[in-house]
Amino acid sequence: MRFFYIRHGDPIYEPDSLTPLGERQAEALAKRLAQYGIDRIYASTSSRAIMTAKPISEIVKKDIELLDFANECYTFEEFTTVKNGQKIWFFSDEEARRLLADESVSSLGYKWYEHPKLSAYKKGIERVHKETFGFFKSLGYEKIGNTSMYKAIKPNEEKVALFAHAGFGVAFLSEVLGIPYPIIANIFDIDHTGMTVIDFNEEDGYVIPKVLTWSSDSHIYKEGLPTKF
Repeated sequence: MRFFYIRHGDPIYEPDSLTPLGERQAEALAKRLAQYGIDRIYASTSSRAIMTAKPISEIVKKDIELLDFANECYTFEEFTTVKNGQKIWFFSDEEARRLLADESVSSLGYKWYEHPKLSAYKKGIERVHKETFGFFKSLGYEKIGNTSMYKAIKPNEEKVALFAHAGFGVAFLSEVLGIPYPIIANIFDIDHTGMTVIDFNEEDGYVIPKVLTWSSDSHIYKEGLPTKF
């Protein structure tokens, strides 16, 4: 299986939608994905994610299957803090970033939320953990404990795309790859329509997923659209 994780296009958050630029980004992405051939398309229940998935859905004539657990409304409640009276992602706060990089957190590994200053985020990680591995089991791959390995219970050659969000993606991809959340949150960014590709190559009944590209935006360059980086 080859798994594509894609953030939505340039958004309008209220009401939940895409800007004209976001729509053009989604169209550029669809042209790129169509070259690979996508077998299954999933999206969070957010309109901006669904709108980003729609162009490739129309090209390959595949329905969009909705995953409510991937909607960022949940992770925004679970992984935020209040700064100057405003709710923000906690990993975007400079003080929190320094804490996530500190040895007192990194030494805890997968149990990073046992740090006394991070215990409020345990419930969110447990929810994403449970839903993520239930989803991958439905795709044919069962995660083995706190490792980066999967048992291939029904290996396949499908190309599967999930359209969702950056804040959710940080938690989701840390679980998928078996990389502790503080590392992903602190070091890896996900741009609008950025495409992360993960190869689930089965050997002797097991899979260690390999990242082929992270938040790639080559489709944006190809179409001459402005890029973040």
